[in-house]
Amino acid sequence: MKAFVRTVELGSFTRVAEEAGMKVSTVSRHVSALEADLGAAMFNRTTRQIHLTEAGATFYEYASRLLTELEEARNATSMLNAEPRGLLRINIPTTFGRLHVMPHMKVFLAQNPEIRIDATLTDETVDIISTGTDVAVRIGVLADSSLLARKLAPLQHLLVASPDYLATKGEPTTPEELASHECLVLALQQGNSRFFWERMETPDTLSEITVNGILRANDAQVLQSAACDGLGIALLPSWLVSQDIHAGRLVRILTDFEWFIAPERERAISAVYPPKKVVPPKVRAFVQFLVHSFGAPPYWDRPDSTGN
Repeated sequence: MKAFVRTVELGSFTRVAEEAGMKVSTVSRHVSALEADLGAAMFNRTTRQIHLTEAGATFYEYASRLLTELEEARNATSMLNAEPRGLLRINIPTTFGRLHVMPHMKVFLAQNPEIRIDATLTDETVDIISTGTDVAVRIGVLADSSLLARKLAPLQHLLVASPDYLATKGEPTTPEELASHECLVLALQQGNSRFFWERMETPDTLSEITVNGILRANDAQVLQSAACDGLGIALLPSWLVSQDIHAGRLVRILTDFEWFIAPERERAISAVYPPKKVVPPKVRAFVQFLVHSFGAPPYWDRPDSTGN
């Protein structure tokens, strides 16, 4: 079957023989044996050329697909125990990468000595196919695409303020009271100056509040610093503010509600990678490492966590 398929693709027995390192007569014998088994001629032969018959064209359509799937099956099986190796190109959101990915790289590289890392930290959503990225970390709602995805950790947003701000301005007791407070808004968030919430006891009923404040920024870390400095109330991911809460620099407020920066209820931190039937060992190793390193629940959401 392989001899037949390659003869169709290369156009001659001679080229197949050269490629396979065998005699031309051997290739011809393989094809003849196939014809005898099927009871049909695969080629119309002349002294200079070979042409597919109708039966040959039909058989080629199926045979080529079968051989491709066979090769993929062999690769999938052999790669299960293959050692992760080679250059791993990763793409990570800037602040999350600095706080929760790059600090783990020493351990990952020690566990996988044949892997080299090429890390790009950016808050832009890059096209991982055109950039040759092996795996990217995405936070929030995933756009519809053909990419494969693996959930790394849940995503939780917390409403926080500094003790000084609450001592001066008072602590809101209902979401509606946020309208009269200084709120720090992430300029990139969908809805701009809106916070979204739902009650813990009645999930799936999403409400929203329009908020205002003296500072808007397109960087969550800027809002984190501003909240610690007492400039207002911020809605920020737990992976960013857990250390501040643990250290007392920030306080969670309105904890009877679950908070979102967009109406899609973004709930996950995910790894995405190109759609391949066989995930390369280096990608599989990296994704598994992040899942293990973050834990369940992720270490930044544990009550005794210091955030790292």
